[in-house]
Formats: sequence, structure tokens, C-alpha cells
Amino acid sequence: MRKAILVSIMALMIVAMFAVNPLNLYGRDAEGRNGVVAAAKPEASEVGVKILEMGGNAVDAAIATAFALGVLEPNASGLGGGGFMIIKLANMDDAVVIDFRETAPSAAGPTFFNLDERNRVINYETIIGGKAIGVPGEVAGLLYALENFGTMSRAQVIQPAIEWAEKGIPVTVNLFSIINDNYEKIMMMENGAELYLKDGGIPYEIGETIVLKDLANTLRIIVEKGKDGFYKGEIAEKIVAEVQKRGGVITLEDLANYDLQIRKPVVGTYRDYTILSVPPASSGGTHIIELLNIMENFDLAALGDNTPETLHLWSEAMKLIFADRAKYMADTAFVDVPLTGLTSKEYARTLAAKIDPSKPMESVAAGDPWQYESGSTTHLSVMDKEGNMVAITKSINYFFGSGVVVPGTGIIMNNHMDDFVPTPGSANSVEPGKRPLSSMSPTLVLDPQGRPYMTIGSPGATRIITTVAQVISNIIDHGMTIQQAILAPRVFRTASGPMSIEGRISINAYNKLLEMGHQLTVRGDYDAYFGGVHGVLYNYDIGILFGGADPRRDGQAFAF
Repeated sequence: MRKAILVSIMALMIVAMFAVNPLNLYGRDAEGRNGVVAAAKPEASEVGVKILEMGGNAVDAAIATAFALGVLEPNASGLGGGGFMIIKLANMDDAVVIDFRETAPSAAGPTFFNLDERNRVINYETIIGGKAIGVPGEVAGLLYALENFGTMSRAQVIQPAIEWAEKGIPVTVNLFSIINDNYEKIMMMENGAELYLKDGGIPYEIGETIVLKDLANTLRIIVEKGKDGFYKGEIAEKIVAEVQKRGGVITLEDLANYDLQIRKPVVGTYRDYTILSVPPASSGGTHIIELLNIMENFDLAALGDNTPETLHLWSEAMKLIFADRAKYMADTAFVDVPLTGLTSKEYARTLAAKIDPSKPMESVAAGDPWQYESGSTTHLSVMDKEGNMVAITKSINYFFGSGVVVPGTGIIMNNHMDDFVPTPGSANSVEPGKRPLSSMSPTLVLDPQGRPYMTIGSPGATRIITTVAQVISNIIDHGMTIQQAILAPRVFRTASGPMSIEGRISINAYNKLLEMGHQLTVRGDYDAYFGGVHGVLYNYDIGILFGGADPRRDGQAFAF
């Protein structure tokens, strides 16, 4: 244990050294005339670009990148998780959303979790172990997209992920830190320790590689048998056995009956740019549009980027949208959600009118959108010169998910049951087959002429919503390049509590915000708390695609 503590201290020292090294911030963007892939691992971005070079389309590249990310960044996403995808190919009139979010097992219900007398979850059941695990949707979602919108075979797009699993994934500063931060979770269940720790329970060192042969074999089965290779047969039996061993209730029937959803995107505009994003069970797209609708009522360009006046407006608008999110958002298959009202320009104007430009609101309640009704996650972005766009955000929730690793498969199981409200009576309480509320927000942007302009998204839990909106605003309001917009400082707040700010906010802005009455929490200069944006933007004036990647993660864009 003493050795583990010393290793953790060394990891924090190394991370701190890299965080203040400005050279670590640059060289992450890319530009090209044919196609760009921006993902949370450079090796995964390179996989996607090679698929494009082989003649694959944007969907082929995105699916290859997604499978590779599940290997190269196993702490954040993978076969045991789920997510959302939005696709708009050049020959499509409308974008398509593929919802491959996890679902609650059939034996789960509103009283599924054990609570104490204060309604607090006992023994971390929503986070660690079998009860935290939802029925995973990643394999179904990625293969559906490939089969319906791609041009290549399973073997072609999954082979790079297999090769990385066999060769071994590099231990970066970021992965080293994450393993150390989650050391106790990994040690709690022997299967994870066998994969992600060396003999004796010691973390791998920076520069070493972690070989994932079991995961490579699982991917081979998926290549051979497709969706059934995961949701039925030997792999499914191993998943059920391990989940139930760890206290969960997933059955073979739950896996065999998993059903993804094809949805229409939620659509809005921001200063004549069209925003296309994902609807519930993700709250992300709806509240990105709501947030931008509120901010559209203010002249952000004149106020300036990262000035106290602008940051104040962002903070107040965030309070309003998170109050609405808490009251109204849930899986629309189970709850009636006022989506039209929440994304209404008129409703946003009523919310904007509540904002005092000189001081923060003391308390915030949800608005009434009904009267405006008419009748640790990862992200990747792909765009090519034809205007084909794909954005995927996928996750196992917390780093290393539930801690449950299925023996003989390399699969880390999610803990997305934590995204439900653990008590009865909420719109987001547990019900059999229900999708837990998410903030994942893969988003596409069209320019004022209706042309493909940008694909963007981020990990980061509820910070996804505010982060994506701020980056879009940085580009549209302040004329930043996509990489400048990603590098710019970020802020976050919910309906209550302090405003979180990155340490690079100017001291003048910091002091002014205090004078205005804000409570502030200062985080790191480039803090992973605020997500990790990966996006691609098409500059039509010069015919070049620009990819941006976030130094808050291991992201890097590749182009050709």
C-alpha cells in the first residue's frame, strides 16, 4: 500500500509538470483538404484517417475510430458501455441520431437500490459492482451505423482495434494518472487488476504498454458473428455470470433483447447557424440549444471573450437551463418532456429577461416551457471534403466504469445506472428497460447557407452541455479557430453552488466576478473537469478542413 501511495504522489507530480508545460498544448490540431478525424487518442485518430485514405466514408472512419478508442482509452469507453451518434452524409436530407444508450435490466425498478434513512445509496451500489451496470449498447450502435451508413466490412474497420489490443496500448501521463486515481477500484475486483496492474499490484509506468489479448479475441468474435457474437452465446454468458456474481441482475434475455433507438435530432439555430444534436434520453442537445438561445439575446462579441460581463451571463444562463433539466428531463419513452418549449426562442427570451447583468440571481427555479409547446466518456468527430459528418460520444461513465471486468473477454462494464435518480418519484427514476438520463451531446453545425460546417462534442458529464455551447460561441461570436476555441478557458455551474472557472481566467475578471457577488471555485489551468472537446470545421473560403483536439485529454486530430 505504501508503494501504491508513493506511485500516486509521483503521478500527480508528473501530471502537474505536464500541465504547466505550454509545449504540451500545441500540435494537437490538423488540417487537410480530404478528411479529418479528431479523437481522444492520436492513435485512434490515425486509424480513422487511414480508413478514409483506403476509400472508406466518414461513417467507416468513425466506427473504426470508435472501436479503436475502446481499446486505446479503455478507462473511458468500450464494449461494455453505450452512447449516442449523429450522422449526416452529403446525400441525406436529414441527420440521423443513433441512440445506443444503456438500458435498465428487466428486474430493476424504482426501489432497485438500497438506501439508508437519509435516502443515500448504501455501499456505493450505483457506482461499483453489478447493480451499477446497465445493459450495454455500444456493439449494437456501432455495428448498426456501419451496416446502414458505412461501406466497409466489420473486418476492415475492427482490425486496427484488434491490432492495438494485441500490440499493447501505450501508458501515457494521462492514463497513468487515471489508473492511479482509480487504484482501489481496480484492486477491488481481481479481473481488472490482472489487466491494468503489473504483478504485485503495481501500476504500469509511463511509456510501458498494456496488452489486452482477451479484448482482441472478443473483437474477433464480433468480426465473425456481428451483434450476436456479443449479445448471445459465449460472450453474453460470461457477461451475465460476472455481473450476477457482483450483485447485478442482468440476464441473457436482457442482452438478447437490447434495442437501440433511431431518432430525429433536436434542431435549433444560433445566429443563423443551424445546430443539430441528440434528443432524450440525452438531455445534452436540448439544453445546448436552450443555453445558446438564451445567450443569443446578448451581444457577446461586443462584450468580449472571457470578460467578467460575458462570464457572468454564461453563469446565469447555466443556472436556468440546469433548473429546467432537473425538473423535466428523462427518457421520452417513459415521460412526456416539453422538448419544443425547452428549445423555443420565445421561451429563451423569457429566461434571458430574468438575468440581471450586474449581479447573480440568488435562487433559480425551473421555468414553464409547456406554454411554448406546439402540438472520466469520450468523443470523436469525423468530416470529409464531401460534407459527410459524424459525431460520436460514448462512455462507460466513471473511469473504469463499475470496476467489473468480465473474465476472459477484456470487457469493462459500465456504471450508467448511476445516471438514474436512485429514489422513486422522479422523472428519471429507475424503470425496467428505461434509458438513464445523459448529458452526451454529439453535435453537428450547419453554416447560414445550410452547408456542413462543424462536428463537435466532448466528454465531461453535465459539463458537456456547457462546454460544447461555449466552444460553439467562441467560434461564431469571437471568430476563433476551432483549436483556439477549444483552448480557451471554460466556466461551469449548475442551478446552485459556486461557479467553477479554469485558472487562466484573468485576475481582473476574477476580482470583478467576486465584486458582482459570485462564489468561485478555481480549478486547474487546463482542467479535465471541463471535458475534452474534439471537433472538425470546414472553411469553405479556402476549401480546408480543420480539426481541433483538447489538451485536457490525450486528444489529437489527424488529416489528409
